Amino acid sequence: MIGYTSLGTNNLDQSGAFYDALFGCLGIGRVMEVKDFIVWGKDFASPCFSIHIPFDGKAASVGNGTMIALRGESRQQVDDVYDKALSLGGSSEGAPGPRNDDGFYAAYFRDLDGNKLNIHFMG
Repeated sequence: MIGYTSLGTNNLDQSGAFYDALFGCLGIGRVMEVKDFIVWGKDFASPCFSIHIPFDGKAASVGNGTMIALRGESRQQVDDVYDKALSLGGSSEGAPGPRNDDGFYAAYFRDLDGNKLNIHFMG
């Protein structure tokens, strides 16, 4: 159902480097790059993620209540992606751990522009 998700950035080069390293932990790379946005994914038949310089020319801003959730393949991968995000200058919004009794294991962090992301594993 989802083709891609997008977040705004005020520094495409810096944000691109952040997500290159972060998505490298998930085995995902760039599938498209133009002057004002970058797209990561396995291919265009799978859901993708992108960052954009806002079309209207105004500064990118963080949406209150907006979050992008990334699916991990293990608890260890959740830990690794969270640690990588913080090592790249991201900030914590909740360390890795179980969130309820049904096997939902997750971590929350913000990217360099303040956008909130989640990495999670069910199991």
